[in-house]
Amino acid sequence: MLSIIIPTLNEEDYLPRLLESLKKQNYKDYEIIVADAGSKDTTLQIARSYNCLVVKGGLPGMGRNSGARVAKGDILLFLDSDTELPHKKFIENALKIFKKNKLDIAVFPIDIRGGKAVDRLAVAIWNSWIEMMKKVSAYGMCAFLVKNKVHKAMGGFDESVIFAEDQEYVSRMGKKYKLGIIKDPILISTRRYDKDGRLQTYLKYLTAEMHILFLGPIKSDIIKYKFGHYKEEEKSKKKKLKK
Repeated sequence: MLSIIIPTLNEEDYLPRLLESLKKQNYKDYEIIVADAGSKDTTLQIARSYNCLVVKGGLPGMGRNSGARVAKGDILLFLDSDTELPHKKFIENALKIFKKNKLDIAVFPIDIRGGKAVDRLAVAIWNSWIEMMKKVSAYGMCAFLVKNKVHKAMGGFDESVIFAEDQEYVSRMGKKYKLGIIKDPILISTRRYDKDGRLQTYLKYLTAEMHILFLGPIKSDIIKYKFGHYKEEEKSKKKKLKK
């Protein structure tokens, strides 16, 4: 069995897209675990309507650990809530490659549906970077497969990491276990770019990357990271418009 783990906080606009893409998969032997950090919208109702198991979450690293603790599958698929699977054979193909190559952990390139030319350029740069650096340091974000026993052996996600906890996790895993890149890209949303601004977002990720590369994991709030703030900002704007 495959256990799919999704951390959420106020994701009623994006979670249905991901869950629909999972529902369409040819591969059916999976469970979906939603680790929720206290959503105030309809996220939990949506999750339960798709027969997801809901557990208490927190920041993404904590949520992923919470989901993994109750997971029944021997392989875990961690997904961000604003991602989508691009086609119905995505999981089936990924697991075949994972098992054929006897991998312990696997990351995916990213792709973007729509967006601007600069977004596609940023995605292309990231994908080239993880391919170029794979023999030096493991990179990954948004989606990754890992053996459950490997996740447990490494102690899961470091919950003291405030930002880029997925990158810290993949990098730590890649130093001890066999890691591969599955070429089929996961689809990501442009909301970070749309809400926070493209230049600001690119600079934030570049700053994070340099910090991780030269100083180690980000355990202080230098990035001013906010989990689930997109929905809160939208509500705030709507209230101002009504006044």
